[in-house]
Amino acid sequence: MSEQEILDLYLARNEEAVRKSEETYGAYCHTIAYRILQDEGEAAECVNDTWFQAWRTIPPTIPHHLGAYLAKITRNLSLNRYRRAHQKKREADRVAVCIDELQECLASDSTPETSYEQSFLGQVINDFVRDLPREERMMFVRRYFYMDSVAEVAAHLGCSESKVKTTMFRTRKKLQEILIREGVYA
Repeated sequence: MSEQEILDLYLARNEEAVRKSEETYGAYCHTIAYRILQDEGEAAECVNDTWFQAWRTIPPTIPHHLGAYLAKITRNLSLNRYRRAHQKKREADRVAVCIDELQECLASDSTPETSYEQSFLGQVINDFVRDLPREERMMFVRRYFYMDSVAEVAAHLGCSESKVKTTMFRTRKKLQEILIREGVYA
């Protein structure tokens, strides 16, 4: 079943949409959740929560790309679950390391307080990622969206870990410069 057909089921409030979403995107969403949580049971719960969240939000939201929309829901639910589970203990693991790396670019005494500011920040980052050269963009997305380790990014792209580390360091610096220029980072 195509992405548009599944979306049409959601818009028609047909419960078949959830089953078709699970068939089509279940493994993809489970992979995202598992990479963050590193626990099969927790990942499965997040994926189930994804279908519930999609059912609640479509409509009124009509995503342009259903797969990306479901991935974003899964990722956000997984990160929230991860934060709750680790709020007292910050282990040196993949998720914490990724968040800490990006925190260098986003760290500030003040956080975006309005939805406008948050959406502006998201748009600046989206524009930045879209304008990156293909290899850099793939590294950035695999590292900071899918939470791949440096070794996994290197293996996926067929390059050295050193190249990934150097590229990601430079990319974060470029992002930080853009955020400063746009007035997002103080």
